[in-house]
Amino acid sequence: MDTMYTSAAPVSSTPAAAGPLRIAVLNGSTREGRFGPVVARWVMGRLAERDDMDGDLVDLVETPLPTVFPAFGGPAPEGAAELLAAVSPRLAAADGFVVVTPEYNRSFPAPLKNAIDWHHREWQAKPVTFVSYGGRSGGLRAVEQLRLVLAELDAATLRDTVSFQLSDGPFDADGHPVDPRADAAATSLLDQLAWWARALRSARRESPYTAAA
Repeated sequence: MDTMYTSAAPVSSTPAAAGPLRIAVLNGSTREGRFGPVVARWVMGRLAERDDMDGDLVDLVETPLPTVFPAFGGPAPEGAAELLAAVSPRLAAADGFVVVTPEYNRSFPAPLKNAIDWHHREWQAKPVTFVSYGGRSGGLRAVEQLRLVLAELDAATLRDTVSFQLSDGPFDADGHPVDPRADAAATSLLDQLAWWARALRSARRESPYTAAA
C-alpha cells in the first residue's frame, strides 16, 4: 500500500476511556469568497447542542499545511513541522470527523486532499461523515471521491450525508438553513456518527488498530 506521508507528529494510540466524543470538523475549502464557513459554523452549532460531543473546527485557511512533500523516508520541508503541529494533534485526538466540502469539477478541493495526504494514522479506525454543498448535485460527487480516498487510509465513512444546493439559497442571513429538514438531517447524521465514534473508540482502546502491510 502506498502512503503519501505519515505525519511525524505524535499520535496517541490510547483513546480517552470516557467523556464526550471529540469531533473534528474539517472545513475543506480555501477559495476566496468561500461558502464553507457558513456551513461549518452551522455544523459546530449543532454539535454545541449535544452533551455527548465536543466539536473542534479545523479551518484550512486558518491552519494551512505545506504543499511540498518530502521524499519517502526523508525529512519534512523547512517550516512543515510548525504548520503540521497546528493540525496533526487535533486530528489525532479526534474520535470522529465531519468533513465539510464543496464540489469542484466533480471532486473535492486540492487543499482538502493535501490535508488528508499529510496524515494517515490520524484517520485510521475512525468514522467520517460529510456535509457537502455545490450545484445540482449538492456536492455529493465530491463526497463519493472522498469515500475512495479515506477507505485507503482505513477510515470508516458513513453512508448518509447532508448536502446543500447553493442555487436554492440554502441559508438565511443569520446562517440558519431555510429548509427545516436540514436540522433534522443533521441530528440523524450526528447520531450515527456518535454511535460509530463510541464503538470504534472502545475498539481502539481494547486493541490498537493495525493496518494491513
